[in-house]
Amino acid sequence: MEVPGYTEIRELGHGGTGRVMLAVRDSDGLAVAIKHLSDPLREDDEFAGRFRAEAQVIQEIDSPHTARVLDYVEADDDAVIVMELVDGITLRRLLSHEGATGAESALVVLKGALLGLAEAHERGVVHRDFKPENVIITQEGESKLVDFGVAAHVGETADLVGTPSYMAPEQWDEAPAGPATDVYAATLVFFECLTGHRPFQGADVAALAYQHQYVPPPVEEVDEPLRPIVEHGLAKDPVARPESARVFLAELEGVALASYGEDWEQRGRAGLGLLTVPLTALLPRPQPVADGGSTSLFHTTMAPATKFAVTGGLVLATAAAVVSAFVVLGDPPDTRSGTALPPPATVSASVPAPGTPTAASPTSAAPTSSEPEPSVSLRETPPAATHVGRPSTPVVRPRPTRPGTEPPPSTREPTRRPTREPTRTSRPEPSTPTTPPTTLPT
Repeated sequence: MEVPGYTEIRELGHGGTGRVMLAVRDSDGLAVAIKHLSDPLREDDEFAGRFRAEAQVIQEIDSPHTARVLDYVEADDDAVIVMELVDGITLRRLLSHEGATGAESALVVLKGALLGLAEAHERGVVHRDFKPENVIITQEGESKLVDFGVAAHVGETADLVGTPSYMAPEQWDEAPAGPATDVYAATLVFFECLTGHRPFQGADVAALAYQHQYVPPPVEEVDEPLRPIVEHGLAKDPVARPESARVFLAELEGVALASYGEDWEQRGRAGLGLLTVPLTALLPRPQPVADGGSTSLFHTTMAPATKFAVTGGLVLATAAAVVSAFVVLGDPPDTRSGTALPPPATVSASVPAPGTPTAASPTSAAPTSSEPEPSVSLRETPPAATHVGRPSTPVVRPRPTRPGTEPPPSTREPTRRPTREPTRTSRPEPSTPTTPPTTLPT
């Protein structure tokens, strides 16, 4: 279908969820991306409804700090979303190539992220998957938040889904979604910008769960003026964190002004721009792509729509569907990064009992901060195909063991396979183990 008011120029990419076309808006020549939903998914009433709902939510946010949905058009033979093109690169790519950004640039990244999150929170939406892959840095040093593919409404009972390295303690307990969850993830990314690595680098999902829930962050690695921000944003109890992104933003600006002077934002933005321009200039030209990634003018992929977690009626397609595949002018091929998943993998892990916390430290087997990490659903995941059905082979989630009965987390990767919905368990009472135990799925 030709979308009224737009002229399509060429295909940017295609995948299991549909195809993306580069187009211009006839009224003003604005370059846009038009995302066409594939026929099998369009004919799936349930998926089409979720697709429509997420498009409406993102369109309502309409913030300069998020990738905008400009139009949604639905007809008998097509369903399309028109999104803006974002001229920049992912924060993940910047961190991978440049390492730590410096304090003022890190503050600029956090401010832009909090502005985008604040717009969402004020409309009752929690992002739930904030990470460097979902932040775009422009050549002007501005940042935009993308991918609301696993978003939830405030107060909704949440599925266990997200990116383990950036999941707040309450997410591991499937607690109701709240703005403090996004504040925690944004602070993790802030820490990564300041130090060049993640505060928690467990070798597997069980180790990460333990660290996020019970191990204090290594704030001593952060410049002293910024430690209160990190400690506040990474509080284990969501009640102890800033109650919203807007509140946290006010705290950030106060600390930045007192510590770095009135021109901190101008210098930080200029620093980000200097880091971004060379990376954009060295990008390859357009090329054919395969399923499993994000969308860019230079490289476009769309992941198979095979993994879902639904809350309320808001779409929570963790494969990022079409609407959440953002358009970035300039990010190079990387099928691991971005908002869309490769063929889905489910990780089921038990959360070990709390023990005496020790400072988090990187391990040789842990992923480095330069490695993109996809979102995963720790609940039921359909097999790889466009069909959304239940898996035939369940995996029983093991019960947590008492401290001291097993060795520390293994460095081997947990087995990944489709699972049925795990049994929810309440958090064990604190004890004093000498090592954090884990139970790995088989």
